[in-house]
Amino acid sequence: MGNALLGADKSTVKVSLFSWPGYGFWYIAKEKNLAPDIDFDIQIIEDPYESFGQMTAGRIDISSSTSEYGPIAADAKNGIKLVAFTNPSTGTDKIILAPGEESAKGLKGKSVAVLEGGLTQVFMALWLEKNGVKYDEVSYVNVIMDDAVAAMVSGEVAAGEFWEPFGGAVRDALSGTKVMATSSEKEWLETGLLGDGMYMSTQFIEENPEVAKKAMKAYWDAVDWWRENPDKGNKIIAKAIRFKVSDVEEILGNSPEPMSAGIYCFNMEEAAQYMGLAKGTPPLGLKNGQIQEHWDILSEWWKKFGFTKAKYPIEAGVSFEPLKSLVSE
Repeated sequence: MGNALLGADKSTVKVSLFSWPGYGFWYIAKEKNLAPDIDFDIQIIEDPYESFGQMTAGRIDISSSTSEYGPIAADAKNGIKLVAFTNPSTGTDKIILAPGEESAKGLKGKSVAVLEGGLTQVFMALWLEKNGVKYDEVSYVNVIMDDAVAAMVSGEVAAGEFWEPFGGAVRDALSGTKVMATSSEKEWLETGLLGDGMYMSTQFIEENPEVAKKAMKAYWDAVDWWRENPDKGNKIIAKAIRFKVSDVEEILGNSPEPMSAGIYCFNMEEAAQYMGLAKGTPPLGLKNGQIQEHWDILSEWWKKFGFTKAKYPIEAGVSFEPLKSLVSE
């Protein structure tokens, strides 16, 4: 079990994430010992579906990833639940056309780079349909972000959805690219769709509810610590995920102010508002309880794409309990 006891009063909690600054708060929690009775065993796994497979097998307790997986987990009945929406995207996500491409309509019959079963695919599909192209009139090339950059540079794909710093890498490598949509735009911000989430295995939640709650509290405490010490926090995260500090700063910023960087890092209260577990309105034009709208949009798209066979109630893929327990305290 991931939470095997270390001595009489210390537990190991196994956490996975891919190389992305928005997930780096786990490293701050570990380095600053924000949960003294938990030892965080943090693993970088670049393919989120590998992380989810390891969660199902009982080898990972918590995973930070993009926030779309709940309906797929509900369909698979694989014992994984979204427990919090953590970081709305405020500009880091972009749809970029390759040199020579002019519009969405020019992509008909061509290939686009996305992570299939990920938010990048839904963002691309929504943007295509907003611009007169049916979601199934393009071919989706399933690649993790490093490979998506290579696919664009090599000419394998005519467009892609990229988050930073990978979007910048594409633009630096290729002259003539065009950014056609970005998550900083009001229409995308207010969907509350694009962002990151925290997942826990149901086994971990049910068998170790106090450890699960303490682990989540350590994450929010790390966000609070970063808000007070952004320069120091960015250096901790950059070292851990092997990013340049400047790339971390581009994504997280040096301030907790909304729209000051590529993502906005919720604190616990804001996450609870988004999840409908606390009074008040989250920032960025989002709504209290917007997780339901997020769930409904994704459920519709995953059924269209064939990743799910049906639409499910939100409780099938979301556990509100760990965050609800924290808020009640």
